[in-house]
Amino acid sequence: MKEVVSGLSKKIRRVPDFPKKGIIFWDMTTLFKDSQGLKNTVDAFVEYYKDKNIDCIASIESRGFIIGSVLAYLLGKGFILIRKKGKLPYDTIEESYVKEYGADTIEMHKDGIEKGDKVLIIDDLLATGDTASAACRLVERLGGEIVGCAFIVELIELAGRKKLRDYSVFSLIQCKEDE
Repeated sequence: MKEVVSGLSKKIRRVPDFPKKGIIFWDMTTLFKDSQGLKNTVDAFVEYYKDKNIDCIASIESRGFIIGSVLAYLLGKGFILIRKKGKLPYDTIEESYVKEYGADTIEMHKDGIEKGDKVLIIDDLLATGDTASAACRLVERLGGEIVGCAFIVELIELAGRKKLRDYSVFSLIQCKEDE
């Protein structure tokens, strides 16, 4: 798998000072538009998770939806959306948190998972871990069990893995923010 994902980092555009000065935004759209890059990314996740005991995959808005929905389809699992506050149409639970550039709130439907469901959480990037940690809390509040948290990129110097220390964390690319 290492050779499959080795070139993925080069396919991701870095945008300095977005969404605010001092932040380097990892723009996954360039990876997603590259057919081989997208395929290699999804294939790597399928290979890693194909034999794991998972009932459903929960993804965080919005880039996580791209990988999460395809992975759920290929693994034959249900797909759960975790969205920003006010974007889901039915009864929700919410979790607020602070990330590196401001406060935010995410939600999921109250009936999104059943008690005891084994849930994989997937997103595009692990930075400080605040968003993923909030997603884990949502799942657990509904009685779900976190199988793991998966990411395309993990920015190691921001130590997000420490906030997720109670969970299995898998990332395809581990690097520094400015690499």
